[in-house]
Amino acid sequence: MNLLFVGDVVGKPGRAALLRLLPTLVDRHRADYVVVNIENAAGGFGITPEVLAEFEDQPVDCYTSGNHIWDKKEGLVLLDENPRLLRPANYPEGNPGGGLFVGETAAGIPVATINLEGQVFMKPLESPFRVADRLLAELDPEVKVILVDFHAEATSEKQALGIYLDGRVSGVVGTHTHVPTADERVLPSGTAYITDVGMTGPYQSIIGMRSDRVLKRFLLQSRVSFEVAKRDVRLAGVVIEVDEVTGRAERIERILIEDERT
Repeated sequence: MNLLFVGDVVGKPGRAALLRLLPTLVDRHRADYVVVNIENAAGGFGITPEVLAEFEDQPVDCYTSGNHIWDKKEGLVLLDENPRLLRPANYPEGNPGGGLFVGETAAGIPVATINLEGQVFMKPLESPFRVADRLLAELDPEVKVILVDFHAEATSEKQALGIYLDGRVSGVVGTHTHVPTADERVLPSGTAYITDVGMTGPYQSIIGMRSDRVLKRFLLQSRVSFEVAKRDVRLAGVVIEVDEVTGRAERIERILIEDERT
């Protein structure tokens, strides 16, 4: 079976690219299950009910997120209302939502998605390694196909989690930095890995934001509001071929497609 994961959707340009390109991508790669990270979908920061509703008719089985999922207060209620919308599992108890969802393909194959956030250069959260151990121990043993979205800053931490989970999950895909890496591979015990999938959004930018705004903050070291850029919009993702009987990955392919209408 084929898992399709789409990297961080950034603002309106990213949403438009996803809506235009995803159906064709699903057909082209014969994707059986689709996961999309949407933590930057609403103006580059967070999610809202209106934005999530735009994806209602799209072939998406699960949504992941990261540290920006908390940025729009009107979106927080969605975490409890929609179990398919995940936030990182290693945030403290008492927060809305959860970081694990088990869905099914059209053929009835169960697929688990786990969302975790890194600690290095980020918040002092519970260890993503220990939380992954706990969630995997709680999973029904019949669930063999497991995808982890690791939303983290440091490449070393991402690689460490990939190696730590090798042979226990089907794939570990990195998100958050918005820059696609070229290190996709299947690890020795059968886990597909990539340090960062990249963003679905405007690449004529600084990680999705207007370059002039970001440069002003770096130069002046003062508060400057960011704004999503508009040009050179691309969809970034990976397709992972998995043996649904064993849960082992057999192949991973990196995807970066230009949205020609932008």
